[in-house]
Amino acid sequence: MHFLFHVKDSGKEGMAAALLPTLSPPVSRAAAGFLLLRRAPAKPFSSLRPPQTLRRFLTSTFSSSPVTPPPALRPLSTVAASSSTAARAAPARRDLLMLGIETSCDDTAAAVVRGDGEILSQVISSQADLLARYGGVAPKMAEEAHAFVIDQVVQKALDDAKLSGSDLSAVAVTVGPGLSLCLRVGVHKARQVAKSFGLPIVGVHHMEAHALVSRLVNKDLDFPFLALLISGGHNLLVLAHSLGQYVQLGTTIDDAIGEAYDKSARWLGLDMRKGGGPALEELALHGDPKAVNFRVPMRQHKDCNFSYAGLKTQVRLAIESKNLCTDDIPISSASEEDRQSRANIAASFQRVAVLHLEERCQRAVEWAFKIEPSIKYFVVSGGVASNRYVRTRLNQIAENNGLQLVCPPPSLCTDNGVMIAWTGMEHFVAGRFEDPPAADEPDDMQYELRPRWPLGEEYSEGRSVARSLKTARVHPSLTSMIQGSLQK
Repeated sequence: MHFLFHVKDSGKEGMAAALLPTLSPPVSRAAAGFLLLRRAPAKPFSSLRPPQTLRRFLTSTFSSSPVTPPPALRPLSTVAASSSTAARAAPARRDLLMLGIETSCDDTAAAVVRGDGEILSQVISSQADLLARYGGVAPKMAEEAHAFVIDQVVQKALDDAKLSGSDLSAVAVTVGPGLSLCLRVGVHKARQVAKSFGLPIVGVHHMEAHALVSRLVNKDLDFPFLALLISGGHNLLVLAHSLGQYVQLGTTIDDAIGEAYDKSARWLGLDMRKGGGPALEELALHGDPKAVNFRVPMRQHKDCNFSYAGLKTQVRLAIESKNLCTDDIPISSASEEDRQSRANIAASFQRVAVLHLEERCQRAVEWAFKIEPSIKYFVVSGGVASNRYVRTRLNQIAENNGLQLVCPPPSLCTDNGVMIAWTGMEHFVAGRFEDPPAADEPDDMQYELRPRWPLGEEYSEGRSVARSLKTARVHPSLTSMIQGSLQK
């Protein structure tokens, strides 16, 4: 078993035309208070050392590709200055360099991105083997795995970019939503780097990063646009008005589509080491999508919310009704008849799971046009957006409504440091960042995290009785925090 570091070099996909030619003078940092990581009462952040049994799983292997050395860089001064001074001192946007750190769930990722979208490095340390062994994400094990490799991942991202911390303009880090135990590892490391080199920090919303990474690879993508964000933990339909301003059209009331894919794949006895979603998608190619008559969820509810818990139950009952011994017999050892039955269940599940997406997205498009008639793009991002069947079906929805489907490349659909660095860059240029940590800030401080953090405010027609944001959320939405800061 190996704890793998997947290293992506910049390549052509990493290039994008500059969205802004130069950096405008930062706005008042008081107006950026929505991103501050307020201190909680001090708790020791112990340097986590995984137990010996876990350490044996975390044998690291590296692969790397040469990266073209960047030209001479001019880091942004972090000293407070008057508007005129800031304007004179502001570097060109291309010269800005953002380190992005992501540890919200089960992958430890870091990347360095230029202000114009060039990806200088991308490093991802996967916990796939741990997921396969424990049947899903175990928060404590995931935290220990993050802590075990975070220093190596960040250092490799800097090394591959041929930079040191002193070359950076700022550090961006995921502060939510996600698993608190995992988030704190990334935040601690980000503040450590920022403190060492006197760098500003940008706290990033994980789901906003999934939406905005498409702007890195598509120079024409501008606000407003409709976005579907789909992953193992999230199903989210949002209308993006502008940077940081979102209207939530729909969300999941229970399980997300990625969770349904993973559980169904595990129940079907598939190899989970490469992920349940890809394994089920591959098996479904060999099945009859109409062999099992699964019910499409929530057709009686005329909104844009999602539900996959019931479909998961239908899959489990279908497996039991056919007496498939999936626990004892993995698909690699199954008979031809058994394998075909599993393939039929997989194909039928995928057809209905994605049909549920299609129906909700069609209604969301109609709502979005009522709110913003000028939208031209339909962004689909998140881990499940790597699924070719999903892309094909949603592209049909886009074409039927005169929209252009925009999906990041698969390497930027799953959790990664590039999307965090890029989103941090967008907010940094807008003047939304936190000042560098104080030189005397203790290394063992713990900071407020946002494990349940809505992206936008609910659209009035899309409110779910089953899951109201007023009871489900812990923190105000990103949109409301930004609006509140602008009114001060």
